[in-house]
Amino acid sequence: MENRRQWLQHLPVPALAAPLAAAQAVPAQNDLGSRVYNVRNYGAKGDGVTLDTTAVQAAVDTCHREGGGVVLVPAGTFLIGTLELKSNVTLRVAASGKLLGSADGKQYHAVDAIPLHGDSTLEDGNWALIFAVDSVNVTVEGPGTIDGQGSQFHSQTRGVPPPSGLSGNRRPYTLLFHRCQGLTVRNIDLLRSAYHCVRVIQSTRVHMDTLFIHNRVNGNNDGFHFISCQHVTVSNCNIQSQDDACALFGSCKFVTVINSAFSTRWSVFRFGGGVAENITVSNCLLYQVYGCPIKFHGSPGSRFENMSFSNLILDDVTGPIHISIGPSNRPRSDGNSTPAITRNISFSNIHGKVTTNPSQLPDVAFTSNPRPGEGHSCITLNCVGGATLENISFDDIHLTFGGGGTTEEAARRDLPEIAGEYFMLGPMPAYGFYARNARGITLQNVRFQVASPELRPAVIFDNVEDAAINGLNVQGNQQAESVLRFINTKQTLLTATRLLTPASVFLQLEGAANDAITIDGGDLSKAGTAVVYKNGAAEKAIKVRT
Repeated sequence: MENRRQWLQHLPVPALAAPLAAAQAVPAQNDLGSRVYNVRNYGAKGDGVTLDTTAVQAAVDTCHREGGGVVLVPAGTFLIGTLELKSNVTLRVAASGKLLGSADGKQYHAVDAIPLHGDSTLEDGNWALIFAVDSVNVTVEGPGTIDGQGSQFHSQTRGVPPPSGLSGNRRPYTLLFHRCQGLTVRNIDLLRSAYHCVRVIQSTRVHMDTLFIHNRVNGNNDGFHFISCQHVTVSNCNIQSQDDACALFGSCKFVTVINSAFSTRWSVFRFGGGVAENITVSNCLLYQVYGCPIKFHGSPGSRFENMSFSNLILDDVTGPIHISIGPSNRPRSDGNSTPAITRNISFSNIHGKVTTNPSQLPDVAFTSNPRPGEGHSCITLNCVGGATLENISFDDIHLTFGGGGTTEEAARRDLPEIAGEYFMLGPMPAYGFYARNARGITLQNVRFQVASPELRPAVIFDNVEDAAINGLNVQGNQQAESVLRFINTKQTLLTATRLLTPASVFLQLEGAANDAITIDGGDLSKAGTAVVYKNGAAEKAIKVRT
C-alpha cells in the first residue's frame, strides 16, 4: 500500500497547484476592517524626542478609510500633539508602548466641532490630546500608557505662563469624545493629564473598563467627566484624581459603576444640572476622598431620580453624602427657575470612617487648603427654594466620624438658605445626619459612632415630614444638648432605637409645628431624659412607648 508521500508523487502538477492558485485568487480586500496598522510603518520613530503626530494620524486615517481595524502603537515612546480618532478604529498601545503628550502647547489645537456655548456644562474648553467627534465603534486600549505630561501645563506662579504656554481652558484633555456611539476605553494606564483625563459628551454606549488613572499634576484634574451620556458602564477601574473622580453632569441616564476604587481631593460621584436618572453604583472603594464621596447639586431645572448606591467602603473621607437642591449663590446662566426635584435615591450597605481633618494628598505637588466646613461635615439632605426632596432611604449604614464638634457648631439653627457645595453651609450642626425640608426619609439599621468627644447631635431633622427610623444606634455625650434634634418635624416613627453611650437628653423637640412623632421601643436607658421641649414644642406632638 502506498503511503501519503508516494501517493502525492503520482499526482499531476496541475492538481497540486490548484489549491495554491485558489488561495492567490482571494481578493486582498477581504481583510478590510480587520487589519493592523503599525504606526512605525507610517514613519513614527518612537524615540520620545521626534514628534510623531503626523505619522500616527496617517495610520489612523488609513485604517478608517479602509474600513477600520487596529492602529498599533508598539514598543517605544511616541511623542504626539492633538490626534483625531475616527469610526471603526481601535487605537492599541502595546504593553511597552507609550503615547506621550507634547510639552509644547503649539502641538495642540481646539476641536472646533465641539461647541462651547448653548450648554453651560460645555464651557470648559475643547482642546484635546486625543479626540473623536460623531464617530462610531471607537476604542482606545492598552495594556500600554498614555501620558499627558500635565505638569507642563501648570504654572507654579500666578500670572506666569506654564512651560507649555497653554493654561486655563486651553489645556488639552487626554481623551475627549463628543457625540460618539459605541465608545470603549479599556485596559490602559492614563497618566498626568493637563485637564480632565476622560471627558465624554453627549455619547451613547460608553464603556470604561480596567483603567488606571493617575491625574494629580494640575488643577481640575478630573478622572471621568460624563456630560449628558446614556448607557454608560464603568467597571474594574482604579482612579486617583485631584478633582472629581467620576462627574456626571447634564442629563446622564442608564449608568452603571461597579467594582472600582476612587481617591480624590474633591468628589467621587458628582451630579450637577440636567436630568440624571436610572443610575447604580455598587461594590466600590472610596478612600482618601477629601471633598465628599457622593455629591448632588440640583439647581433650578434639575431632576435626579431612581438611583442606587450600595456596597461601598468609605475610608478617610469627608462629606460623606451630600444632596443639596435649590437656588445657590450662583444662579443658572439660562435663567431656568423650575424648582429642582430629587427623589427615589437609595444608599445601602455603606461602612467606613469620616475624617474631621482632611489632609494634603501625598502625591500632589501643590497644596489644597480645606475650606471652613469641610472638616465637620455629615450626611446632608438640604432642600431650599421650593425644591422637592423625597423618598430617600439609608439602609445598613455604619460610619465612624472623627468627632470634635463644638457647642458653637451644635447651636447653629439658621443655616444659609442656599444649595451648592457641601462646605457652603459651613460646619454642620450634626455629626451624623442632617435633613432639611425633606419628606419620605428612611433610616434602617444605621450606626453612627465617633472617634473623639462630640458635642453636636447625631441626627437633626429640620422641617422633615414622613420619616421612619428603625434600628438607629448612636453615641451621645452628657455635655451635649441632645442626641437627636427635631425641628418642626411631622409623622416620624422611631423604632428599636439604641443609645450607645450616656447622654443628658435623647431627643430635643423645637417648634410648635412638630406633630405625630412616635418613639416605639428601643433602649434609651442611658439618657437622663428621653425628650425635652423648646421654642413652642408641645408634649402632645410625641408619643413615647419604651
